[in-house]
Amino acid sequence: MSAAIQCLPSGRAEAERLARILRAPYYGIAIHRFPDGEMRVTVGRSSPTVIIYAPLDQPNDKLLAILFAGEALRREGAKRLVLVAPYLCYMRQDTAFHAGEAVSQRVIGRLLATSIDRVITVDAHLHRTASLKEIFPGIEVDNLSAMPAISSVLSAQGFDRRTIVVGPDTESRPWVADLARRLGSEHAVGKKTRASDRSVSISFADGALIAGRPALLVDDIVSSGGTLIACARALIAAGAISVDAVITHALFGSELITEFSKAGIRSIRSTDSVPHPTNAIRLDELLSHALQRELDAGEEAS
Repeated sequence: MSAAIQCLPSGRAEAERLARILRAPYYGIAIHRFPDGEMRVTVGRSSPTVIIYAPLDQPNDKLLAILFAGEALRREGAKRLVLVAPYLCYMRQDTAFHAGEAVSQRVIGRLLATSIDRVITVDAHLHRTASLKEIFPGIEVDNLSAMPAISSVLSAQGFDRRTIVVGPDTESRPWVADLARRLGSEHAVGKKTRASDRSVSISFADGALIAGRPALLVDDIVSSGGTLIACARALIAAGAISVDAVITHALFGSELITEFSKAGIRSIRSTDSVPHPTNAIRLDELLSHALQRELDAGEEAS
């Protein structure tokens, strides 16, 4: 056994599917909590290469669990640790916006780099940081795009090419343009003004491009839902005849689905980067392709 997949309790179904695709052994990582909140982490059987699968929503305890698991796996003989975190936490804070703020992106990158040899994630929330390589010093990193998986599902369901693919702000332009190209559609991005985490306003300069057409709203992360709601309302005001939404990382509470519907969003689909009721797009093929060389390298070494 040259490589195996081990998984924190969250994301078990996705990790088990990935193990089946890669024909790799699968083990669950057990977490026991003591009365004072401390954790005891127990890993499965180690191997030369261990792939740790961990969606990093609600991340604080998971980060500790990954470090504890890494210590146990190394001691049990693992030579290479690969972290598959389809959603990568703490990427928002890439600078100190106000005096005294910690830059969490740098801290988390350095922390994981002390234990992990390679990080694989999907649509990391990078704004002022050009590359994940700046965050994780001295290790391998892969920031995969979910757009191939999303376009594959939409095309299979009969995507209407009259639909305009829309992003909420200029930061969304790269993935919105990529998805529109894959789907053979046009795209537009809004201008977003943020007053707070839950208060944003969005406008579209090219309303004529939107009027009379279905709109597909695309975003990388939805947590509070304010941006999605504001964008949907702006699209309807601009004359969109329907609004559907697709997102990479669904971090919002399921109670917000009703609010999205009230704002005019007909459907919302997410990838399974984070387990969520809106999951409709699997990342299996994307992740298994990125991981295949880990298994190939292990077979060559043996």
